[in-house]
Amino acid sequence: MDHPVRRWRRTAVVAVLLLVAAGVLIGVAYTGGLTGEDTSALTGATEVRTGALNSAVVVLTEIGNTAASAVLAVVVGGVLWWRGRRADAVYLIATMATASLVFTIIKRILDRPRPPADLRVIEASNESLPSGHATMSAVVLASIVIVFWPQLAALGRTVLTAVAVLWPAAIGATRIYLGVHWFSDVLAGWTLGLGWAFLGAAVLFRWRARTRPAPDPVAAP
Repeated sequence: MDHPVRRWRRTAVVAVLLLVAAGVLIGVAYTGGLTGEDTSALTGATEVRTGALNSAVVVLTEIGNTAASAVLAVVVGGVLWWRGRRADAVYLIATMATASLVFTIIKRILDRPRPPADLRVIEASNESLPSGHATMSAVVLASIVIVFWPQLAALGRTVLTAVAVLWPAAIGATRIYLGVHWFSDVLAGWTLGLGWAFLGAAVLFRWRARTRPAPDPVAAP
């Protein structure tokens, strides 16, 4: 990560592994391989619900919805563009936009039903697998970490990474708590989002490796 251009192949390998894992999770979830875990997570959520907690979780899930994640990517991308980091800006916004397209296509192809309506705190009408909230929060936060990592000191990296882990985790948990997603929907969304962020990073690093100027033989030691 300190020299990402030199490591685009490693980044691509990580992306492939994560996307394969996402594909496996989506397949297992769709075929009912995680039914026990899905039911257990939903049952546990319904047992701890209270009126006040429901209201707080609804607010949190709206703050972290897919539109908010998209806005975050566009705002950070705009700042990067303004500061002259145009490749990073394009990477961040393009990765977010294509991830949104990918999870939407998967949802419509699989058309997995959401949990029963009588167990939901809020209504959700579209398809269930994978979770869009989980996918978008994971891809945007992971992309932000990748973009800013080389410029940050150890403390900054620790704080940013903690946010990038805790925020998608919290948003994914709200979807299960509210009864609008199965646990496997969220797990698949997290993995898909993370894999897509690394795939975009591999493309960015490869492009930079191809466009870097050749070293000056006179200046070389």
